[in-house]
Amino acid sequence: MDSRTVSREVELDKPREACGVFGIWGHPDAVRLTYYGLYALQHRGQESAGIATTQGQGINIHKGMGLVSEVFDEAALKDQEGTAALGHVRYSTTGSSVVVNAQPLVIRYRKGALALAHNGNLVNARQIRDKLEKEGSIFQTTLDTEVLAHLIARYGQGDLEEALSGSLKVLKGGYAFGILTEKVLIGIRDPHGIRPLSLGKLGNSWVLASETCAFDTVGAETARDVNPGEMVVIDDNGVRSIQAVKPGRRVFCIFEYIYFARPDSNLDGLNVHAVRKEMGRQLAREAPADADLVTGVPDSSLSAASGFAEEAGIPYEIGLVKNRYVGRTFIQPDQKLRALGVRLKLNALEKVVRGKRVVLVDDSIVRGTTSRHIVQLLREAGAQEVHVRISSPPYRYSCYYGIDTSASAELIAAQKGITDIERLVGADSLAYLSTEGLVRAIGRGKADYCLACFNGDYAIDVSADAGKFALETSRLRS
Repeated sequence: MDSRTVSREVELDKPREACGVFGIWGHPDAVRLTYYGLYALQHRGQESAGIATTQGQGINIHKGMGLVSEVFDEAALKDQEGTAALGHVRYSTTGSSVVVNAQPLVIRYRKGALALAHNGNLVNARQIRDKLEKEGSIFQTTLDTEVLAHLIARYGQGDLEEALSGSLKVLKGGYAFGILTEKVLIGIRDPHGIRPLSLGKLGNSWVLASETCAFDTVGAETARDVNPGEMVVIDDNGVRSIQAVKPGRRVFCIFEYIYFARPDSNLDGLNVHAVRKEMGRQLAREAPADADLVTGVPDSSLSAASGFAEEAGIPYEIGLVKNRYVGRTFIQPDQKLRALGVRLKLNALEKVVRGKRVVLVDDSIVRGTTSRHIVQLLREAGAQEVHVRISSPPYRYSCYYGIDTSASAELIAAQKGITDIERLVGADSLAYLSTEGLVRAIGRGKADYCLACFNGDYAIDVSADAGKFALETSRLRS
């Protein structure tokens, strides 16, 4: 087996988010606040990190592979002085995890320099790129983000806002962009509102972030969400709003509530922890279990597990402990020891689970391998029974709007029925939350959310070549 991080091995069995974006305008400590903001968004991407800054003349950039703490030290932060900054943490959903694909991207065109940071995925990036390359454009990365950079240059005869408005009319997909120039900080959200982006206020400064937990970290107050298709333009005069693209069918990514977002974030006015707890309650109503205790898989499932326990009247216990100090560069020595990735990441509390009938609550099952290992951990610790309850519906379809998921052939719920999955993971029983129960737990209409990973109803048409490495395979064939 190749050298891999333990966390990467375990988390392959979860959908992975694209990135986190953080930007601030008009603050003397812009780079340090962005550093802290990216720390708060680290859960959204651990492959690379970068910060672009400006003091009104030129744009400086520092980025690299790894966690925020690995990419930035005191010297790097001092070199990045400025009163405005744009930061990014990345998990790749389009393009390989290599330094050339780290963001923000800094480009220079006839109107000056700008930095681009992107959360999401453009489903028509390959078609646009093929067209631009035939017309003479030269691309430096395999990022779909770079497509927007070239479109800006193409539409750049007028001012930046006009160039962006023209460019956005061509793009399709789920996206939240942060753009920094010497004169403005801009935030843009896709017309369907698939990917999150919020606006905050810190004294006289304005802040953009993928999640509101980043505002809490830097001491900012949440102002509002950026609306679908909206472009917010921030400069020394304040904030202006432009409806850059006509809003489409609003379909916010429901997996932000299920798994991606931090529980202390608020999305569309709803607290993530409260929503997850209600998912657990609804799951207990739909799929009760005769058990002695309820436990959750750290960390994203703990809120749902506590809700399940409260609704079921069963004690909630910490049955699994997460090792938060497993290094990212831990090398697994042999293919035969692959399961150690889970054991090093999680450990069962024997004194809690021994002789007990346990309800194990998790947020999702993608491939099933990690669920099988966790059930085995509980049994080896002496659990008498293990009843698995999933606080989302079966994950059957790939996402193309900014989530890295396995191909359908690798999604266990796309290939097997619930009874077969139950047998594969070794559970005494297995049940999922229904789609109706999931929507009811959030408390909004079903039409307000993207449920494509559960039902295959894609709000935006997806071509067959819209996968993660489409731009790389296109380059290889050209």
